[in-house]
Order: sequence, then C-alpha cells, then structure tokens
Amino acid sequence: MLAMARSCAVVGLEGALIEVEVDLAFGLSAFAIVGLPDAAVNEAKDRVRAAIKNSGCTFPFKRITVNLAPADLRKEGPVYDLPIAIGILLASEQVVKHEQIEGALFLGELSLDGSVRHTNGVLPMVSLAREKHIKTVFVPAIDALEATLVEGIEIYPVETLRQLIEHLNGSVLIQQYKRDASLLNIEEMYSGQNMSAVRGQEHVKRALEVAASGGHNVLMSGSPGSGKTLLARSMPSILPSMVIEEALDVTKIYSVSGMLSSDVPLVRQRPFRAPHHTISHAGLVGGGRMPRPGEISLAHRGVLFLDELPEFGKNVLEVLRQPLEDKIVTISRAQGSITYPANFMLVAAMNPCPCGFYGDPVRECTCSALAITRYQKRISGPLMDRIDIHIEVPRVDYEKLADKRNVESSVTIQMRVQQARERQLQRLQATGLTCNADMGACEIQEFCGVDSGGEKLLKAAMQQMHLSARAYHRVLKLARTIADLANSDLIAANHVAEAIQYRPRIQG
Repeated sequence: MLAMARSCAVVGLEGALIEVEVDLAFGLSAFAIVGLPDAAVNEAKDRVRAAIKNSGCTFPFKRITVNLAPADLRKEGPVYDLPIAIGILLASEQVVKHEQIEGALFLGELSLDGSVRHTNGVLPMVSLAREKHIKTVFVPAIDALEATLVEGIEIYPVETLRQLIEHLNGSVLIQQYKRDASLLNIEEMYSGQNMSAVRGQEHVKRALEVAASGGHNVLMSGSPGSGKTLLARSMPSILPSMVIEEALDVTKIYSVSGMLSSDVPLVRQRPFRAPHHTISHAGLVGGGRMPRPGEISLAHRGVLFLDELPEFGKNVLEVLRQPLEDKIVTISRAQGSITYPANFMLVAAMNPCPCGFYGDPVRECTCSALAITRYQKRISGPLMDRIDIHIEVPRVDYEKLADKRNVESSVTIQMRVQQARERQLQRLQATGLTCNADMGACEIQEFCGVDSGGEKLLKAAMQQMHLSARAYHRVLKLARTIADLANSDLIAANHVAEAIQYRPRIQG
C-alpha cells in the first residue's frame, strides 16, 4: 500500500517542500530510504522502528521503501523522522487517512521512546508552508513558540508520536498552539556593556556614534589597555533598535544554525559576534560539505568585532572584501550555490606594532621599523579602503579615569543615532535601503549634495591624499551621515572635514 506525508528541507535560509512517499510491499522484511539521504536520514530507519514499537503500534514486517522527493535534492538531518513514521502508519492503516494529513506539514526528530525532539530551521520551514498555502503544521512542542512567528498557520505542538497518532485518529485531539501577543515585541534594552563605563575617549565615542548612525565600518588602533575592546563591546548599545522585519531576518539565520533559545525564539537585540583570530575561512564566511552560515552571516544586521585584526590569517581577512561591498556572501559547491545575507558593521581593533607601544607617550616601542611595516602590511590596502572610519585610541590619563562625574550613557547617544537613522530611512524609502553605508554610486549622486565649500575641500583631499574612487564615495557617505546627525539637508564643509579626518593617514 502507498501513503504520502509532507515535510520540508532547508536550502540556505529557504525551505523546500519534500514529499515523503512510503510503499509497503509483500516480500522479505526490508527498510530502504531513497532520494539522496545523508547518514542522519538513513539512521532514521532504526529510530522510526523503535519509536513506532514503543508508541504501542505494530511495525509492519514487509518490504518498506521510503522515497524523499524531489530525488535530486540532498536531504540531511533528522527532521524526516516524524513524516516517515506517519507515512508507515498510514500505509499499514494504523492511522486513518483524512484531509488534515494531506494538507499538513510534519517536522520533527523521534527519540527511541517515541518523544519528538527539537529540529533546526523551523522558522524557514513554516514560512514555506505559508508560501505554499499549507494551513496546518505539526512541530515538536519545544519549537511551537518559534513556529508561531509566522502568521496564518495552524501550529500543533507534538510531544510524542503516540499523542500525534491519537490526534489523527480522532481519539484525543491536540490543542492548537496560540501565539503570545508579546512575542513580536522587540522593544528591549540592550543588556551588555554601556558607553557610560568608558572614561575619556570622547573623540572615539564620537566616531562610533557616526559609525552607528550610518552603518559604517570602523578600525580602532591604539596601545594595549586603552579601551578598544570595551568601546567595541559597547557598540550594540548605541545602535538603533531593530524593526520586526530585521528581527525575523536575523532569527531565520539563527534558527537554521540551531542557536535559538526555546524560551525566547525571536532575536530582539542586534547580534554582536566576536570570533577568535584562529577562526578558519569556512568559520568566518560559512561553508562545509553542506554549507552553513558563518560568523559574518550570524552578525547580519549587527556588529562583527575582529579584535587583534593583524593576527587573523591573511586569506581569512581577504574573503571579507566582497561581503563588505555586496552585503551578501555566496558559497559555491559542486551541488550548487547558496547565498547568505551578510549586512554587518565591521568593528576592528589593532595595535600599531607587534609590541603595541609605537607612538605611545609613556612606554617606548621596542620594534624595528621593518617589523612595524611588516605588521601593518598584514592588512591589505583594498581591505583598509573598505573601512570608512580609522580612529586612534590613545592612552587614558589618570584624571579622566578617576573622574567621578557622570558620563553620557548609551541611551542618550542611541536617541541621536535613532533620529539620524529615521532621516535616512525616510530619504532612502524608495530605494529599499536602510542606512547611508548601503548606498551605491547612483544613490550617492542623488542624495549627497555638497555645498561649494565642501566641494573645494573634497577636491583638495582627492589630490593630496590620493583617494581612490571607492574612498571618495565612502567619504561622501560618511559626510552624509555627519550631516544627518547635525540635522542638515546639505553636506557642508565642516561635515566633509570631519569625514576626511577619519581616513587613514598611512595607507597599507
């Protein structure tokens, strides 16, 4: 007898509908799964057999063939356990066939005792159900809260296979899971570091405020202990709050990566990722045999902090070039290409030399000129050119550290940043962009009007600093952000001057 149940695969960040076809035939007892299954899917045979027996049902001793269609799409993970079990029970007539099964999606891993376990990627799978006009989805009970992030779908939380069998047979019905009204409330204060903890460094805070307002990349250089890491970790506290569309984008990435909390399935705060400098190429941009999101995608809509930037492998750093420009990363394998979003703010920190004290007024540098040059050249010119703000972080004096006066908090700075972002959103509404850093050449030409004094200053800077075309556009975008903070429609000479001072004094 033939039966069919629907499930879902995740390709990149999108769902793909899978039809689980089960055929029971007379002959020697056998269990085969076809349709490009990986090891985890093949192992479903033993999990499904034990779960069916331990749920009080009879496992049919026939020739069982399970086909996961379409057959040319690679299947991975244990998400197909539940639909395979339902297909076998349907084919052996232990579950009554009716319309709810035909129009439903089944997701979940089975334990040997029949309980249903957590599955990664529930959010994109349920999103696919809405696109395909599937009204009913059966999910593990632990993932029901995440599944309700998608509107218009009937979510049924399944704790055990036995419970689902009784529901489908009409004996004991599972109650539909209702969404909590506060689930999509993303108004939440950042709980990490606060700018009020940083003493002194007012000019660095100003640079970070400009960066947060326009989504610009930052490189901080200074001696050890000057506060670079503390400033970077305080950066998310001054970023504007995410809108619900951004929160769902980030949540989808974390859902596929298996990094969501079952209690709070919506990512409410902008991500802050700080990988160690020993990270691999695949760990940073994503990859693997079946590609997974890397750190740059996990930092989408948030901050990617690279501490001790020159210590990262040269090949690892160079792969950042394309994502910094295009805001996406494409991973190509023999089976095909997968594109992940990577619209992040790069915040990097480095010492000026191997010992860290080159240019320090207190401690003498022990590095040779050749060692300093070699250290600084670990970061290539093209990568440096993609960083909008280069700022030096000096040693903090005792008087500033011991000062007991209140320091401006992140809340106050965030209010100014939020106002600047709202101006940008209103200006860029027709383009679909969200901040000045996302603007291309066409948007720069349309929205970055400069007065006569600013144009003279730009021309002089191009000639004296030998700016590339990319650097020229980045100076304009930065000046546009500074003008937005000043509530100015036109970019003035003082806005251009501040933007120019953030360019590196020594290239490479």
